Amino acid sequence: MYDLLVKGGQVYDGRGGEPRVADVAVENDRIVAVEESISGTARQTIDADGAIVTPAWVDIHTHYDGQVTWDSEMNPSASHGVGTIVMGNCGVGFAPIAPGGEQDLIELMEGVEDIPGTALHEGMPWGAWRSYPEYLDFLAAREYAINISSLVAHGAVRNYVMGERGRTNQGATEGDLSQMCDIVEEAIRAGAVGFSTSRILGHRSIQGEPVPGTFANDAEVMIIAQALKRAGKGLFQIIPASTLGPGREGFEEHATLEQEIDLISRVSQESGRPATFTLFQVDSWAGKWREAIDRVKQGNANGAQVFPQVGSRPTGLVLGMRTYHSWMLKPTYRELKDLPLDQRLREMRKPDVKQAIMSETNEIDGVPVGSMEFGIAHAELNPQQTFVLKSDSTYEPPREVSIAAMADGTNRSPESWLYDYLVEDENNMVIMFFTNYSDFNLDAVYEMQMDSATVTGLSDAGAHVSLIFDAVNPTYQLTYWTRDRERGETLPLAHVIHRATHKNAQLFGFHDRGLIDVGMKADLNVIDYQNLKLGELHITADLPAGGTRLMQGASGYLATVINGQVTRRFDEDTGVRSGRLIRS
Repeated sequence: MYDLLVKGGQVYDGRGGEPRVADVAVENDRIVAVEESISGTARQTIDADGAIVTPAWVDIHTHYDGQVTWDSEMNPSASHGVGTIVMGNCGVGFAPIAPGGEQDLIELMEGVEDIPGTALHEGMPWGAWRSYPEYLDFLAAREYAINISSLVAHGAVRNYVMGERGRTNQGATEGDLSQMCDIVEEAIRAGAVGFSTSRILGHRSIQGEPVPGTFANDAEVMIIAQALKRAGKGLFQIIPASTLGPGREGFEEHATLEQEIDLISRVSQESGRPATFTLFQVDSWAGKWREAIDRVKQGNANGAQVFPQVGSRPTGLVLGMRTYHSWMLKPTYRELKDLPLDQRLREMRKPDVKQAIMSETNEIDGVPVGSMEFGIAHAELNPQQTFVLKSDSTYEPPREVSIAAMADGTNRSPESWLYDYLVEDENNMVIMFFTNYSDFNLDAVYEMQMDSATVTGLSDAGAHVSLIFDAVNPTYQLTYWTRDRERGETLPLAHVIHRATHKNAQLFGFHDRGLIDVGMKADLNVIDYQNLKLGELHITADLPAGGTRLMQGASGYLATVINGQVTRRFDEDTGVRSGRLIRS
C-alpha cells in the first residue's frame, strides 16, 4: 500500500519536455513510481484526471526571515503552489546578532523590504539565537506548510563584526575581513545555502543609511568568495549597483553595471560556486539588459557560473488610501490621518481640503528618511506608467488606460485625477510600474524568460507587504504567460514549469527536488490548469502588532503535496505542516 497515489494527470516532470499521462506513487516523503498506470491501493488517492501535475515551485528570492519565526502556514507562497523558498536575499537577515544588535537588523529589514518594524519586534522571539548556526537550529525545530532555506546576509555579518563602522559602510580592516570570512564559512557549513549582499543605493535602512556592504571593496567581496570556496558549497546572491539604471540625483551609483558583472564573474570563478544577480529592463536604458546578458555569457565562457535573475512582470508600486499614497506627508492630510478611514475619505473629498493637500509641500518632521512613507511621498509620479489596479489586472495594460490618458480631456492633471480616484473608494488602488515596461509591453520580459542564461525569481514574497505584490508570480506565470496573453507571444507551459522547478532547484543545489521522478522528494502540485486564476487582491491585518499587508490567493490548485503529505486541498490549508528547513 502506497501512502499517496496521484492518478491520471498530465505529468510535467520539470525537465522541460512534453507531458505524459501517468500515475505518481509516494511512500513516506519520496516518489517511488511514475508509470502510465499503477495498480494497488493507497492511504490517500488524488484523482488528477483533466489536471496537470508538476513539481512544487522553487522560489529563490523571498524575505520570510522574520515571518518563519512566528508563522507556519507561510502565505502568500503556500497559496501559490510553492514548495521550497530561499530567504535571506539582498543582504538583509537576522543572524548573526550581536548583543543589543536586534534593533539594527530590524531597521535594515524595515527600510529595505518594507516589513513593519512593529511586527518584527513583537513577532520574533528575540534572544532565541545569536550565531547563524543557532538561527538555523531554531528554524529546524519548527514545522511549516512549505520547505524553507536561508542565505547568510552581508548586512547582518557586517553589523555583527564591525558594529557602527559596518552599518555606516566604513572600510573593513584585515581583522574584520578574517572574521567575516570565518562567519560566512561557518554559516554555510551549518546549512546556509549561500551568501547575499546588496550594492544598490536604493536599499537603505529606515534611518536612510545604505545597507552595510553597499560600498564593500573588491577585497571584502573576494574574501566572501574564499569562504564559499573553503566551504565547498553555497551560492553568491547580489543586488548590483546600477541594476535600476545609471542613477539619479542623490543616488549616483558607485560602479557601472559592466563593472559589477565582471566582479560577480570573478567571485564565481574564484569560489568555484554559482552566482545570481537581479536584472531588469528600466526606462533610462531600455536595452541594457541585453548587453548585461551578453557580458554574463562572456564571463561564463571563461569559467564563471553566473545566472541573471529575472522577473515575470513589471515591478510596480501599489498606491491606495489603505496603503501608501503621494499625500501622506502633506500637513492637511497629517491632521486627518488618525480619523477612521471612511470619515477621512469624506473629508478628503471636500474641494477645499483637496486644494489644500494638492498645493502643500511635505512635512517631514519625525518621519524616518529611509521609510517607505518618506520615499513614496517624495517620489515623482509617472502618470504614463501608472494604471488602475484590479484583481484581474494583466500587468500588461496599453498606454491608453494609463492615468495620464484617463486624465486627458477631463480638465484635471493626472495627479488630480489620481487623487479623486483614490478617495472615491477605500479599496481603489493604482500601480506605478518602474521596471520591465519601457515599451508598454512585456516583450522584454518574454525575451529574458526565454534566454537559457537566466533564471526566474524576484517574487520578493514576504517583503514589501503594502507596496509590491509579486509573490503571486508562480501562478501569474502559468495563467498569463502560458495561457492568457493576447498582446504578444506566450511562453511554452513546459518551459515555465522547468524554470520554476528543476532549474531553480539545481542552481541552489537542491538535487532531491524539482523533478517528478523516482527517488525525488514528493513535492507536487495538482492543478486545474484551464480554470487556474488569481484571487481577489485585498488588504488584511494579520501581521503581529496588527500590521497590514496586501494579499492575493489563487483558485485552481487542487492539491499541493510537501514531503509526501497534502498541505493544501482545493485551495485551502489542510493544517498539515510537513515542510522543514533545508540545509545546504
